[in-house]
Amino acid sequence: MTTIAQLRTTPVLAPLPRPLRTASGYIERFPLVLIDAVMDDGVVGRAYAQVYLPELLPALEKTILGLGELIRGMPLAAREIHAFLQKRCRLFGLKNLMGVAFGGIDMALWDAHGKVLGQPLYAVLGAAPRPLMAYNSVGLYDAKSVLEIVAETQAAGFPGLKVKAGFPTFAEDLAMVRAARRALGDGVALMIDYNQSLPVHEALARCRALDGEGLTWIEEPILADDYRNCARIAEATQTPIQIGENFHGPLEMQAAIESGAMDFVMPDAQFIHGVTGWLEAAALARVAALPMSSHCFAEVSTHLLCATPMAHWLEVMDIAGGLLRNPVRVVNGCITPSDAPGIGLEWDGDRIERARAG
Repeated sequence: MTTIAQLRTTPVLAPLPRPLRTASGYIERFPLVLIDAVMDDGVVGRAYAQVYLPELLPALEKTILGLGELIRGMPLAAREIHAFLQKRCRLFGLKNLMGVAFGGIDMALWDAHGKVLGQPLYAVLGAAPRPLMAYNSVGLYDAKSVLEIVAETQAAGFPGLKVKAGFPTFAEDLAMVRAARRALGDGVALMIDYNQSLPVHEALARCRALDGEGLTWIEEPILADDYRNCARIAEATQTPIQIGENFHGPLEMQAAIESGAMDFVMPDAQFIHGVTGWLEAAALARVAALPMSSHCFAEVSTHLLCATPMAHWLEVMDIAGGLLRNPVRVVNGCITPSDAPGIGLEWDGDRIERARAG
């Protein structure tokens, strides 16, 4: 029986294709902790976890290593380890850095499991590979600068584009949306993401005013865990409301569903507690008939969406591609999961050394 020998970590500031600006801040390089779950037989499961603030990168790394000590020597059985850590960490909780570390470890263990079996993750999950509809996810751009982003999106063959919103005035948001919508033309989806930046009254006004502007969805207009007011906004607008990247585990998604907080749902593979948590979330989405997209983590999300009955869109924000030998590729507007065993992540050692933090 394969057992866990140790977890190894590498903190990095990953290069981005372009700096990411949101309504709440600016990210020039993405803070990640690369995780290598080393088995006693030499198999290594790979994943990464992310934290938006580089100042918290050392804390995330230590949290991952601390949880790793709890599971050292245990048999490689991702679901059982998931349940063990949930029980062991119940008093402290599995949110924020704990939840991020938990999700990252779970993904690494599933990767190792796939490698032991010699099967890609989608096959381990009982699914078949298929091309997944992908959209380009970028930062905050005004009505003029967004035209360059539209051109890049079209050149790459993406069938969708998501742009951050949340300018000081609604007029600026509207000008950006209209400029992007005109330039994209028919047949290309446009989404916007407020990143929780608006007070409720302003969100109600802006979201209602955006009805009829050709948006596929409006994402996180207010605080993501304010499900009651998310439901008010979803009820008041014709444009679908999308939330989910900040669900810390499937139970929070269940609470949001019960509140009617959204029209679409998009869990984040690490925040939802990894592959194991994603599968639970996918079951909730199926019962609720909610289209389910991914947030970041494109490499593992391709496998997960293949195993998701209500699969909708795959988000492509290339936070780790600059560190990989085999980043995801868009072909005819879609991305197909790797057919390598496990998730298919291959670290590029030279690039990682250049990006190493500290």
